[in-house]
Amino acid sequence: QVQLIESGGGLVQAGDSLRLSCVASGRTFTNLGMGWFRQTPGKEREFVAAITRTGGSTYYTDSVKGRFTISRDNAKNTVYLQMNSLKPEDTAVYYCAAKYLATCASRSSCDTWGQGTQVTVSA
Repeated sequence: QVQLIESGGGLVQAGDSLRLSCVASGRTFTNLGMGWFRQTPGKEREFVAAITRTGGSTYYTDSVKGRFTISRDNAKNTVYLQMNSLKPEDTAVYYCAAKYLATCASRSSCDTWGQGTQVTVSA
């Protein structure tokens, strides 16, 4: 029922910033915990950031703390990932994910996934 569409990926240089967006439909947005994950070839999809239904709490993997910020605009049914000070190791396909009435902070817990958007950071 829930559909997630990511956008905002692209090719940038190290140190640049990028903002990813994910628009959700099919469910009341405030009932969805939202998260961002990323995956590179040969590696498992890893957790990046998560935000609770009201935006009251956020969670980040250690490698992006201080550089990435997750936020949500419930009026627009959209979750964002602001990525600053990008590094080549941030290069990956980034996926938006949702969990009904719970936090989405692990691959096994999330209910729905977007199609992914490519982020490439050159040195």
